[in-house]
Amino acid sequence: MDIRGTIGAAAAAIFAASLVGGCAHMAPSAAAPTASRVVMQVSDAEPAKWNLALNNARNIQSDLGASKVEIEIVAYGPGIGMLRNGSAVQSRIDEATLSGVKVVACENTMHAQKLTHADMVPGIGYVPAGVVEIMQKQQEGWSYIRP
Repeated sequence: MDIRGTIGAAAAAIFAASLVGGCAHMAPSAAAPTASRVVMQVSDAEPAKWNLALNNARNIQSDLGASKVEIEIVAYGPGIGMLRNGSAVQSRIDEATLSGVKVVACENTMHAQKLTHADMVPGIGYVPAGVVEIMQKQQEGWSYIRP
């Protein structure tokens, strides 16, 4: 074999080795699949609308498995009233939060309605601005539902 043949064979071997080594990072990953993430908007003061959102959350958890989905319900505007202590859906909100659903109230709306954390259902969370929270969740790839 002449020098060109030797160099060609060496180059081919190096090229083949780089392909094999370069493909190692493409192997299937054993990492756990990413959980589904859903943000729901409730801006209506109607108990029926809240029950629909809470039913949707429960059904999503049942179908996908509660540990495989993150659900956040964001309330603002007139919808914030159903997060007040003694609301018509308080027991359903309690059940949802106990099952892992995050329910959050818009503090902008709370300030406008002169509501404090003490006025609200225990166990909920708070965000500075409900619409911004929804917007940011969508930018992070969360699915959006408005029942």
